[in-house]
Amino acid sequence: MARGTWLLSQAAAHLLARIAFDKLISWPDSADQGVKYFSGTATYTKSVQARADWFKPGAYLWIDLGQVKNLAEVSVNGKPLGIVWKTPYRVEATGALKPGDNEIEIKVTNGWANRIIGDRQPNATKTYTFTSPKFYKADSPLWPSGLLGPAQILRLNTGS
Repeated sequence: MARGTWLLSQAAAHLLARIAFDKLISWPDSADQGVKYFSGTATYTKSVQARADWFKPGAYLWIDLGQVKNLAEVSVNGKPLGIVWKTPYRVEATGALKPGDNEIEIKVTNGWANRIIGDRQPNATKTYTFTSPKFYKADSPLWPSGLLGPAQILRLNTGS
């Protein structure tokens, strides 16, 4: 699941509607300023081909997201599988995956520190956050954010 293109979309009006990534990265590592300083919820989508032999009797399929900053809501083929906020970032997907093409959607939410830091940049033309305390400055380190991976589908057998 880690290989191939991930599509990332963000709901905020000031950001690009959709960006394609060949590999998972922390949002602050993006060259795109809208992604780099994004805070909120962004949606990753990916098509995954499930082989028929994954669905043998006694097999359970799990989507393991690897590392997530900070929490993720996972759906497969439109079926919500749950929200994860701590390790292991993993959801059971046996009843949602099917042989053939599957659409995986992962909504990831981070904290608002990166957006505040972005608003403090000298070249910022618009401010999106409003807060009185100045906890963050333009040179404050950005927080790792997003789906960091490695994301994979795990098959566990019950031993039948």
